[in-house]
This record gives sequence, C-alpha cells and structure tokens, in this order.
Amino acid sequence: MYHKSSISVVFLALLVLATTFPSSVQSQTTRVGFYSRSCPRAESIVTQTVQKHFKSTPSIAPGILRMHFHDCFVQGCDGSVLLSGTNTEKTAGPNLGLRGWEVIDDAKTQLEAACPGVVSCADILALAARDSVVLTKGINWKVPTGRFDGRVSLASETNNLPGFRESIDAQKSKFQALGLNTQDLVTLVGGHTIGTSACQFFRYRLYNFTTTGNGADPTIDASFLPQLRALCPQGGDATKRVDLDTGSGTQFDAAFFKNLQNGRGILESDQKLWTDASTKSFVQRYSGVRGLQALNFNVEFGRSMVKMSNIGVKTAKNGEIRRICSAIN
Repeated sequence: MYHKSSISVVFLALLVLATTFPSSVQSQTTRVGFYSRSCPRAESIVTQTVQKHFKSTPSIAPGILRMHFHDCFVQGCDGSVLLSGTNTEKTAGPNLGLRGWEVIDDAKTQLEAACPGVVSCADILALAARDSVVLTKGINWKVPTGRFDGRVSLASETNNLPGFRESIDAQKSKFQALGLNTQDLVTLVGGHTIGTSACQFFRYRLYNFTTTGNGADPTIDASFLPQLRALCPQGGDATKRVDLDTGSGTQFDAAFFKNLQNGRGILESDQKLWTDASTKSFVQRYSGVRGLQALNFNVEFGRSMVKMSNIGVKTAKNGEIRRICSAIN
C-alpha cells in the first residue's frame, strides 16, 4: 500500500477540490505542448510506442482508454492506477481486467532515456489514451499535459468508479462530483464502442433476471437474446470476452449508440442510457435521430476527454515525476 503522513487530510483536500471546482478551474496547471522545450519528442515517443504494441495486440487500445478513465475517477488523473503493491488500485476488482500496463512502462523507459525525470506517468497515460482512440479510427485531439504523478493508491477508493449495475442517477452523481455533466457521462461511456466485457459482468441479464416471459432483462432486444445466450451459456465460461459494441467492437464510432437504441447494449449500465429520460436524448442525438439536433460523437468525445483529464491534477507540491510508473520514488 502506498501512503504518506496525514493521508486523511490530503484525501479530504483532494475531495473538496474535486467536488467544489469545475474541471476548467482544475486545468490551470496543464497546457498543450507542455514538453515542447523540456522534452520535444515526448508525445511522438508515446505515440510510436502505442502504435508498436497495437500492431501486435490491438486489444491494448480499449485497455489503455479504460485505464485512463479509471485513473481519473480515483485520486484524479495522477497515474495512481499504475502503482503496484498490496491493496493498490491495480489490485481492485474493477481494474483486474485492464490491459496495456506494459505499453505505459515501455514508453516511460524510453522517455527516461531521452529526458530523465521530466515526463510524468500520468501524462503518458493521457497521451496513450488519445493515441488508442486514433488507432481505432477515432478522432485526434490535443492533450493538455503537465500533470505530476500521485503518491497515493488505495484499492478501497475504486468505489468511486461507476458500476455496471448502477442506476443512471448513481452514475450521474459520481460524474457530477468530479465536475462532469450528463452529456459527459453519455459521451465517455460511449468509449465502450471499442473493447469487450467478460460474460460474468452481464450474463445475469440473460437468465432469471425476471420471473416472467423468457426470464431475461426485458430491455434486451428479443432477437438479440439468442445470440448473447450462445456466447454466454448459463454455467459456461464466465471469463469469455464479448464485444461491447456488437458489429463494430474494434472501430471507434457512434454505432454503440445505435445498438443502445435497438436494445443491444451489453452492460446493464450502458443500456440504461437509453431507458433513462435524462440520458436518452443524448443517445438519440449521437445516433442521428430525426427531429433532434445531431451531435458529432468523435468531436464531443475529444472535448469530454480533455475535461476529464484535468480532474484532480497534481502539481509539484503534492506530486512527483516517477522514475518508474509502477512505484513511487
């Protein structure tokens, strides 16, 4: 476990910052091109590293994107999810399925050789998340950098992450506590347009969910149910992976929202974006429903990612530039 003196005071201060100030205020320490003089090749080194690993293992793209999301929701975007040790965030249930740790470590090794002690692990992760979207045919956006790495990583704090069974109200509460609004919620969950989920996280929706009808979650399209049951049979392999965006699981696009509209969301929390009135209109606008002003998913995703990436940014006063991403200095 990583800790420091007066941890309760420090965490309380961070919590007050995260819940009191909007992300635009928290972003004062980051800027685009932060390393232009101190480490001019920083961003290109990260990009080339992600590209190299993606060629052999495409699944690292959604893994790194989720890793950044999980990092920002706990202690802010400070690379705390990268720390190894007993009872760190990395050991918590929601993070056990994350992939791409070796990509961040590889980029850090190269950056330490080129510019020792300059580029933070938190920034590497933020840049790699953007590069992962680009490699899956998504939009490119400018990533503000200048974050310092945190020294605290506690598995217990991963309760701040939205859960796959949570109501929309519960999800909105967690997003709002970090300065993110309802549109940000729908947009960022849209990151599920790439990647997979294990059967264990949604199979309960397919069998004995209700005591009437076919026993499945009634929000699942009836014609889609046999396909899901074939992929995740009752009593079958709980770790089997299934695309979160059926038919488009490797391409970053708005097809995810059309799937929700058609009752083909995989996770219960995802499908609720369509059934809850407060989020449904955003799903419709991303899906191009007639009569509503359309939203460009790729453009809005970039904006929400920048907003999220400025949550709880650490400075030299409460952070460091780690030499190794998996351990504090």
